Amino acid sequence: MPPRRSGALRIALVGTRGVPARYGGFETAVEEVGRRLVEAGHDVVVYCRTTTGGSQPATHLGMRLVHLPALRRRSLETLSHTGLSVAHLLTHRVDAAIVFNAANAPWLPFLRAAHVPVATHVDGLEWKRAKWGGIGKRYYRVVEALSVRWSDALIADAQGIADYYRDEFAAPTQHIAYGAPKTDGAGSDRLATVDLTPGGYHLVVARFEPENHVDVIVDGYRRSDAELPLVVVGSAPYADDYTRHVHALADDRVRFLGGVWDQQLLDQLYANCATYLHGHSVGGTNPSLLRAIGAGAATIAYDVSFNREVLESSGRYFRTPGDVITALHEAEDEPEKRRRRGKRARLLAARYDWDHVASRYEELCRALAARAFPRSRPSGRRLGAGHPVGLSAERSPAPASPGQETRSATASRVRPPLRVAGAEPASAEPAAAGDSVGPEAPPARAAQS
Repeated sequence: MPPRRSGALRIALVGTRGVPARYGGFETAVEEVGRRLVEAGHDVVVYCRTTTGGSQPATHLGMRLVHLPALRRRSLETLSHTGLSVAHLLTHRVDAAIVFNAANAPWLPFLRAAHVPVATHVDGLEWKRAKWGGIGKRYYRVVEALSVRWSDALIADAQGIADYYRDEFAAPTQHIAYGAPKTDGAGSDRLATVDLTPGGYHLVVARFEPENHVDVIVDGYRRSDAELPLVVVGSAPYADDYTRHVHALADDRVRFLGGVWDQQLLDQLYANCATYLHGHSVGGTNPSLLRAIGAGAATIAYDVSFNREVLESSGRYFRTPGDVITALHEAEDEPEKRRRRGKRARLLAARYDWDHVASRYEELCRALAARAFPRSRPSGRRLGAGHPVGLSAERSPAPASPGQETRSATASRVRPPLRVAGAEPASAEPAAAGDSVGPEAPPARAAQS
């Protein structure tokens, strides 16, 4: 282990596939945040999953990498790899650990027993995902509670997620969103390789999972009189039935490109689409949506608080195929209005800045290392009321800033939120509003999230 510079921390990033970023939001966050922490002088170790025939570099962008295996089963891949990572971490001590994904909560007591301060990035509402059966859904409900009980701090990437943990567990969180990549000057020369022209298509980028509503988008498009083709990027390794259902809904105007792992082409697809249609509904702030607004894409999004938090008035929203029809007709009939929405989205993207995100993680790690958090934790018991956060935007007023900290409305009964320099507590009023386990994808960032 390298010697520690004055004021520098040893920080472990645990629970993802690792870097280089190849799959989704967690991996991109680890890469973007980790390299900035290194630039700030910290010693950062990232735990990575080994892949068959893949390279195992010792470092990446200054981060030290530890490669460990995982069981290649959807239900056990994340948990098994994180267990090995925690075992390694117990003999290679750090000042602070960030564990990504509440699914890894069973390993948190080992870190606490070893006096390693830890924050858990809880991700979205995984138990709402259709890919999990009854046991999987119950497991994710349990690990939410365990994360609350056994973490020194919780990280939420969307205000809707922060609200959920406040209302469900009376648990405070650190609200730290992702960054939005800016694709100014992306060009359009790569579009010709897939027979497309700038402004000449509507775009969907998503894994084929029911909660991403690709079927609703394709069905609405098929029933519309839209003249521009619908280009669908993405697939899903464990969703053959759903994939066949989506394809069956399409007509000959729909073009399925599968996974796109050419980063330049993907950037150009976002930057040159007439509209981007975003159906994600349970995962908090979604990297694909941030990529779209960073590209200035006029966006039509599924109507949940997470998406309204990002898009505000720049978005058009849908729930049904009929809503998709209306939004597509408006987009094609009123191109100037569509362009204005895209410009507004690009302005909103400035709120999602990776430098700011990394500074929030640095502040959090310093607070963890200084043990600037109460010894007692919320119990992890649910407060009893069923809570549909993420499924409706109707009850949500204007969003808080992505960098704000969220305080429990019932904070008098639980520990106060971890205070971090420069972070102000958000209002107790509700505000408007991952790591999937599957086989490794070819190297590219968030091509289907």
